[in-house]
Amino acid sequence: MSRNIITGTGAYIPTHIRKNEDFNNSVFLNEDGTPFNKRTDQIIDNFKKITGIEERRYAEAEFSSSEMAAFASQAAIDDSGIDKERISQIIVAHNYGDLKPGTFQPDTVPSIASRVKHKLGIKNPECVAYDVLFGCPGWLQGLIQADCFIKAGAGTIFLVVGTETLSRIIDPFDRDSMIFADGAGACILEKRTDSQPQQGILSAASRSDCLEEVGFINLGTSYSRETDDATGYIKMQGRKVYEYALTNVPAAMKDCLDKSGASIHELKMIFIHQANEKMDESILKAFYQLYGISEPPAAIMPMSIQWLGNSSVATIPTLLHLVRKGAIEGHSLSPGDLIMFASVGAGMNINAVCYRY
Repeated sequence: MSRNIITGTGAYIPTHIRKNEDFNNSVFLNEDGTPFNKRTDQIIDNFKKITGIEERRYAEAEFSSSEMAAFASQAAIDDSGIDKERISQIIVAHNYGDLKPGTFQPDTVPSIASRVKHKLGIKNPECVAYDVLFGCPGWLQGLIQADCFIKAGAGTIFLVVGTETLSRIIDPFDRDSMIFADGAGACILEKRTDSQPQQGILSAASRSDCLEEVGFINLGTSYSRETDDATGYIKMQGRKVYEYALTNVPAAMKDCLDKSGASIHELKMIFIHQANEKMDESILKAFYQLYGISEPPAAIMPMSIQWLGNSSVATIPTLLHLVRKGAIEGHSLSPGDLIMFASVGAGMNINAVCYRY
């Protein structure tokens, strides 16, 4: 029996650390350009209490999204032990392409996936490289697509990457800018005939809500009236995103778990997109309440947002890599463990995957 399993992971974590106190001299404004009636240190303290973020990583000036993606990809290839020339497809999830420091024009031609293939030195023309734009759930959607392609007979080894340099498209006058970070994560999904029964991807669920929800996360002008109005920055309607996620993510997670045929009591670990600590905790609690369980098990949800921030598509693959390598204290995986991935982001899009490790 063959299953599609993750045989290798990799990540690139930038070395440039930006701590909360580094924003003490920032001037944060309301959407209408007026100043807050709180001191900056009070804004930062409240931000930490809500998001859990104490520091985040920004890409070094010489590295782009495609370069970080290549670093993470090479690590995943080395970890899996595969021959890179046997990769059938390279799927790269991102949202803004390659952004140079100080510029706000996304560079997406050629695709980031094509650039990754080039940087990896893969010669095989049958290795197809393309990008996925699906908001923060992009890497997980790429994993779902890879699983479907393998099942359809369109290849046996897929490289799935999530990469982003959000620090280069944030409005410094927007307090939400403190949420965003940079990084890259990758995995190798491989069709294996020697896998254990039920190992690999068991089920998936996805949804897109694109009516009034479509603009909850978008590009908008700076909150400073002295900034060029033609420049677009990442903007987020935080309260609406929170309410949307809390209502819909737990339902998608339940749909995914029910499709797998497994019991909620089997779940060993849940990897949720590292967007906001309070939001993730609320999503987890609401998910368990759908099964009549008032509180989720302790230590079922590993977190990295406290020191890595929200790097969008890179958060889940990076977190998975860190857990697999024993870098997240109190969390480890063993063969046979049932885990779940879940994400939410711009679109608005949601997805979930059940996976037997």
